[in-house]
Amino acid sequence: MSRIGKKVIEIPAGITVSDNDHVVTVKGAKAELQFKYDHRLSLNQDGNILSVVRDNDSKESRTIHGTTRAIINNMIVGLTEGFKKELDLIGVGYRAQLQGKKLVLNVGYSHPVEFDVPEGIEIEVPSNTKVIVKGYDKQAVGALAANIRGVRPPEPYKGKGIRYTDEYVLRKEGKTGK
Repeated sequence: MSRIGKKVIEIPAGITVSDNDHVVTVKGAKAELQFKYDHRLSLNQDGNILSVVRDNDSKESRTIHGTTRAIINNMIVGLTEGFKKELDLIGVGYRAQLQGKKLVLNVGYSHPVEFDVPEGIEIEVPSNTKVIVKGYDKQAVGALAANIRGVRPPEPYKGKGIRYTDEYVLRKEGKTGK
């Protein structure tokens, strides 16, 4: 039994949810998000309570039940509160700067690495070693943050690289010299 799928979703004020031919549309003040869910599931909306119900207990229905509920809940949370990922640049000479709609990273390569900021995502650089990725789409925020981190992932000997703020890097000892 899916415990996540059974949970109901509370729709806050200012958010409208509509279901049209297995495509759920969530509208908020910031934007409008759509998600096409599987035909084995259905949505029941009662006032400001939304629940995802599966038609049968087949293995395929059970596997997508909780995932669909989580995606719809993330759409609602994203339009009300938004999502945020923070990255730290650790290393001598590593820095980030925002040039218009581009994030420019200098992380020890012979050339700067540039990222175009997609629509619906906002990037802040409060200091030259900290990058904050914000947006209302959880998947897009996480994907962009992972792509930025992938430019120079943290290495285990000195800990240099780009890491999430709450990430712990397991350090190795290195050579002993004998």
